[in-house]
Amino acid sequence: MQFRAAKKSASDVYINEPVETDKDGNALTLMDLIDDGIDIHEQVDILIRSRQLYGFLRECLDERELDIIIYRYGLYGSKPHTQNETAKKMGISRSYVSRLEKKAIGKLKKMFDNASI
Repeated sequence: MQFRAAKKSASDVYINEPVETDKDGNALTLMDLIDDGIDIHEQVDILIRSRQLYGFLRECLDERELDIIIYRYGLYGSKPHTQNETAKKMGISRSYVSRLEKKAIGKLKKMFDNASI
């Protein structure tokens, strides 16, 4: 019975088990070989902050500020645009877009700062 169990697990490969060595003689695991270079912790943090951002957008911005931020930064899957393009679309000056954008970003930053406490 024990031999059967050993035979079944003989072909098992574990992700942290050394499978090779590098040119310096260091052991390489399967995890090292399949690593794509993306930091999973950073990806999770970005996802969490993105969800927070989308929640904060509707919570603290007025309609015009929201339209400008969405159009400028390409949120909700749209393409990002310049301040000039945003100004033309909104029918206002580029400098006014800049002021509204700065004000909206300030509000969002304040929301993030308060959420971190």
